[in-house]
Amino acid sequence: MTEVLYGTILSAMSTGLGALIILFIGQSMTHKWRDILLAFTAGIMMAASTMSLIPEALNAGGFLPLVVGIFLGVLTLTVLEKNIPHIDIAHNKKGIEFDEKAMLIVAAITLHNIPEGLSVGVSYASENGGDTGNLIAFAIGLQNAPEGFLVALFLVNQKISRFKAFIVATLTGTIEIFTGLLGFYLTSYVASLVPYGLAFAAGAMLFIIYKELIPESHGDGHERTSTYSFIIGLLFMILLIELF
Repeated sequence: MTEVLYGTILSAMSTGLGALIILFIGQSMTHKWRDILLAFTAGIMMAASTMSLIPEALNAGGFLPLVVGIFLGVLTLTVLEKNIPHIDIAHNKKGIEFDEKAMLIVAAITLHNIPEGLSVGVSYASENGGDTGNLIAFAIGLQNAPEGFLVALFLVNQKISRFKAFIVATLTGTIEIFTGLLGFYLTSYVASLVPYGLAFAAGAMLFIIYKELIPESHGDGHERTSTYSFIIGLLFMILLIELF
């Protein structure tokens, strides 16, 4: 219980860690570096889903639960995507007032964090809970850090003070603590849900990688650099899986 609590808190608070940068560098980070960070994160999450979550789901329940869980994860993110208009926070343009657009961004990011928190919690409930949970918490945390910075940057561009932008961006990640604990308890007490939960987490992560991270890291002419960063992130996560 202590381990899953620490894991979900550290993963969720990574959003605030990324947002913290806004207090020191403001709007000076280039698109190139943002794209490199997003692509590196995509590589981390790709390795976590394909090298850890999917094999764990197969071992726990076989192919059918894997397919069902992955499609449930993808479907959940698809529903969120369709019902909450996507706004490209990395390449947004000024001109829309805070009340109209900033609140939409905050709501969208908060809701998108729900399946990420579930992914962490479910991973701790698996057979190799400690190792798998820590790896997934690490992967999600790395994804949350640049996300937190980009949300804070967006809010600053909407004339919000840097400190308020940091606080709001940090709060968007806190929902992961509650959903992480929910995912852990559900799969801990209903063991048959574990393979579905692991596959759900993999599907959600794969959706985020292909729908969000890769397109956003290739939107400013830095495709080659981002590709290298993706591969480095992938290999880095594989190394961690092999070591731990």
